[in-house]
Amino acid sequence: MKTSVVSKDYQKLHKEIIGLQENWKKSLNDQAVEIKLDKAAMSAGVPVAALAVFNFDIPLFLQWIEEIKGLLVNNNDRMEEKLAFLANVMDESTAQRWIDEALAFNHIYFQGFAEEHEVEEWIPHFLAETALRPYLQLAAEKAQPEIHTAVHGAGCPVCGEPARVAQLEEGKKELYCPRCLVHWNDKRLTCSHCGNDDHETMRVMTVEGDAASQIQVCEKCHGYIKIVDTKQFINKPSASMLDLNTLHLDFVAQENGYHTGGSGKLDN
Repeated sequence: MKTSVVSKDYQKLHKEIIGLQENWKKSLNDQAVEIKLDKAAMSAGVPVAALAVFNFDIPLFLQWIEEIKGLLVNNNDRMEEKLAFLANVMDESTAQRWIDEALAFNHIYFQGFAEEHEVEEWIPHFLAETALRPYLQLAAEKAQPEIHTAVHGAGCPVCGEPARVAQLEEGKKELYCPRCLVHWNDKRLTCSHCGNDDHETMRVMTVEGDAASQIQVCEKCHGYIKIVDTKQFINKPSASMLDLNTLHLDFVAQENGYHTGGSGKLDN
């Protein structure tokens, strides 16, 4: 695979964050997430998380925010000042609001929160999302035995994240969600966003120097999927690391007018 455009330091930090999330998920008891596998809802594209009951431990969530803060500061001491606002704003009410808005993909709320508290725009959403994911990953772990396919255009069948990364496994396309880590099958030459299977409007883009990766693009909805042949890996990376290390493919696709999740508009 082509050398990632992501710095080694950030890759290391991301691995450390993934390690935290794995430990956090292991610490959750089985009752932390109660899923309901409603086949009718799933076939309509409703993500499992939308019908799940999350029994959030708010003090624990606040503790996780502090652990993320410690990790960020340890990796870059300039983050100490940038994260100082947490001491004044983080309480159980704010934590619950962060959870609700992160679950709802409400980026506008987090942008407003950042503006109100005069912090960098990415920070509040990053913290909330990072601490939320162990719950989503537990939901995905419980649902995985019943997750085989997804409704095109609905994103991840568990958490609703737009589909964007797949692995070739024995010639088959297996999509992986970097958010909740669930995986599902799709037809090799079908658009995972709109379901287009017209081979004349489905195209593959390659990047020079990266023989293991390709970008599958759809001329109908202008969506794309990153596809990686993971046979090259002795130890297969997590979906989250694979997504991060293929960021150069996102740049190429988006520079050519394609979008994660498609544009929502279908060309005739």
